[in-house]
Amino acid sequence: MPSMTSPTSDPALDPGLAELFSSAGVPGAYARRAADRLGDRAADLLREDPWRLLRVPGVRPEQADHFARRVLEGRGGPPIPDDLRRGRAFVVHVLTEAARQGHTVMTPQGVLAALGALRVPEPERAIEAALDEADVVALWEEPAFDDAEPEGVDEPPEPEESLGLARYALPEEEAAEGLRRLTATAEPLLPRDTLRSLRDGLPEDRQLALTAAAGTGVSVLHGAPDDVERTAVLIARGLASEGVQAVVVTGTAASARAMDSARGLFEALEGECPPGTAAGVVAFGRGEQRPLEARLVVVPDAGSLDVETAAALVEACADGTHLVLGGDPAALPPTGPGRVLADLAASDTVPVIELEPGDGDGPAAAFTAAVRRGELIAVEAPGREVVVVPAGDDREAVHRAVQLVTDSIPRALGIPVDDVQVVTPTAGGHAGATALNAALKARLNPGPGACGGFDTGDRVIVAVPVGRAAAGETGTVVAASAEGLEVAFGPGAEPIAVPAALASRLRHGWAATVGQARGTRRPAVVAVFPEESAAALSRPLAVTAFGLARRHLSVVHSAGPALARAVREEVVTPRDTRLGRLLNP
Repeated sequence: MPSMTSPTSDPALDPGLAELFSSAGVPGAYARRAADRLGDRAADLLREDPWRLLRVPGVRPEQADHFARRVLEGRGGPPIPDDLRRGRAFVVHVLTEAARQGHTVMTPQGVLAALGALRVPEPERAIEAALDEADVVALWEEPAFDDAEPEGVDEPPEPEESLGLARYALPEEEAAEGLRRLTATAEPLLPRDTLRSLRDGLPEDRQLALTAAAGTGVSVLHGAPDDVERTAVLIARGLASEGVQAVVVTGTAASARAMDSARGLFEALEGECPPGTAAGVVAFGRGEQRPLEARLVVVPDAGSLDVETAAALVEACADGTHLVLGGDPAALPPTGPGRVLADLAASDTVPVIELEPGDGDGPAAAFTAAVRRGELIAVEAPGREVVVVPAGDDREAVHRAVQLVTDSIPRALGIPVDDVQVVTPTAGGHAGATALNAALKARLNPGPGACGGFDTGDRVIVAVPVGRAAAGETGTVVAASAEGLEVAFGPGAEPIAVPAALASRLRHGWAATVGQARGTRRPAVVAVFPEESAAALSRPLAVTAFGLARRHLSVVHSAGPALARAVREEVVTPRDTRLGRLLNP
């Protein structure tokens, strides 16, 4: 099998799955990923359809073909290229790869072209087989009528078809339905006179935000993170002072704790992934059966909502709930598929309030505001609130980052190591999150890696929901053994038991990719931009990374002029989504 070696022993692995992978010559690491992705029935599912291996992250089509040959050897059946299971799996693979790029749907023509590049015989038949299995759905939309359509045209335009994974396409429809429901069922939360008194003395943009939140079912706040957070708290506190049940919802409990200026108003939208279920099968702590008990729900970082999370959020809002979604339009889209906040704001179906920058936000906010305009400039930072550290190469960038985290920032600024987050564009490479974490662990908490590479005292971040810890949640390992880990997600929090079989859902968390870290802002951020990640640099990436810093920002880069060029030349990669069209049926 290309790039695969012999399997390794894993005592926590299902023996049947281990035997299957061993007989196919596949290393244990892939077996562990398969168990994590496919769940307890992974071995049976792969015997029935070995191309399901293609659903495991990191597996390439040629590797899945090799595995299938070994599993099906001696069984008879059609030749490998003509096996309908293969074509079906490749359709799912094409749409999965598109989803990893943020798309929720593809055109049939795009799917056929991708299957042709993969040399799938009879691609139309492969698509039909995928549709029959219900993993893939066909979606039809009537095109909008154009008033400028020339006279004499008898035939209306044909409905437009798109294809998508059911996992993403259906939540996108649920999110649209929920947003329309909230808009239709909303009634004013306060009498006009009361609202007028709350508005008195506020800047015009904040008045508009308060009015929209109190009067309409769904509204959007656009602005820098500090301005959106402050306005979210202003709205929630103002309406709560008049007896309106209000809650500010964050993606992680760590983010809720960090916004302690409004203690008591916050609730994390927690994820739940019971042991034995496939990774990605997430039942959120709030939903239709357990709604948020509030008449006003404010989400300051709604820019990170993908279609699955957005669907869970709106389902958790009962009829009549007012929902306020905030975010920075210049930041990255969500890590998962969709662009919910951007699609909603562009739909012209809800009020969108543009927030003016606040006064006295400090050098870090001023620096990020300049990047948002396309400028990478020096700012006055008398208290060393912003530090730019050029590095000769990527290895020096790692050295500089470790020095900042472990010495310079705690010593010069009094910010403890636990309040410093390192972010970088990618996980791999000489200065990616993995390399940075290895260097930071060696300095801060050296150890043998008692379970999955983790030791007591390690900082971790959740990559895939585990227990009641959502993706992006950060915690500390309080106990580690060969059987598993105990992780405390926050001061005084009851530790969560993570069995060894699920330890792969965690990553070391001193450093994280920008996408992983965006759920929680920190007092200090060290943003590392390596030379080898120059192709991944963009203005939205820089805006997101820099916006995570509340007090101090260090920028370590070996990218040379590539960083300034990426900030200057705004490049936005479009995503194919349906939410905007669904909101305007």
